[in-house]
Amino acid sequence: MATMHVDRVGPGSLPRVSLIALAGRALGAVPPPAQVLAGIVSVQIGAALAKQLFGAVGSVGTVALRLFFAALVLLAVWRPSLRMERRAWAVVVGYGLVLGAMNLCFYLALAKIPLGIVVTIEFLGPLAVAIGGSRRWLDGVWAMLAAGGVVLLTEGRGDLHLAGILFALAAAACWACYILLSAALGRHTTDGSGLALGMALAAVVVAPVGIVDSGTALLEPWVLAVGLGVALLSSVIPYSLELEALRRIPPKVFGVLMSLEPGVAALVGLVVLGEILGPLQWLAVLLVVAASAGATRMARSDG
Repeated sequence: MATMHVDRVGPGSLPRVSLIALAGRALGAVPPPAQVLAGIVSVQIGAALAKQLFGAVGSVGTVALRLFFAALVLLAVWRPSLRMERRAWAVVVGYGLVLGAMNLCFYLALAKIPLGIVVTIEFLGPLAVAIGGSRRWLDGVWAMLAAGGVVLLTEGRGDLHLAGILFALAAAACWACYILLSAALGRHTTDGSGLALGMALAAVVVAPVGIVDSGTALLEPWVLAVGLGVALLSSVIPYSLELEALRRIPPKVFGVLMSLEPGVAALVGLVVLGEILGPLQWLAVLLVVAASAGATRMARSDG
């Protein structure tokens, strides 16, 4: 939870509490499962918005804008100190590199295959974390239930582009690493300082590629406005929520909770993009919701 920052404005005066501290305190009062769900919804709405940029700046240009604006916002909000222990810096660097690679692979996949399918394949990453970290047989039941939902979501699709599938698998591997590194980031850094530095590093790595690929199209006013919206919805809001949640729940529980991702992606596709699912796909949504509900109940009983 964020640390309270108090400044004295004069003798006998009341403490002036910063807005950031108040926001951090309010965020800390939200149950971790609710934080994860809010982050998932935000990411999927941001992904739908990002599709509007593909025709103008491509997938690489879109992810460059996302990371650039997200880094600016987080650095301005948290103003992180560069004075950290060597071990903390190692975690931040690893987190930033994985973050950049994960976003790049996700958007490259999204340019080839539908959003719901990309998210479904990408979910193999957190699913692997959930299974790998399991110590009780019931944890494996929730993970397998979520896996059944993933399989059903792809049922009947024979038009998947191979490159898109490979990029989605790469994003899945990055997502698994991201979950573990996020937990380490929460242990070795305070507030959002590690997140801000990691996001800045990811932007530094990806932005040059986006500039070379998209050129001056990145400077169009409407492109910059949409890019800022994508950054807030897809990076700033969800990563902050997820990082706070991972301070309070184990990575394996977080991984199974993220099984909601394919279902939320399908719902966003229906509401925002007009994509209609069949009965089999809605059954998949129910399966992943059941898996997440079971994992959440276990987390509460463990706590």
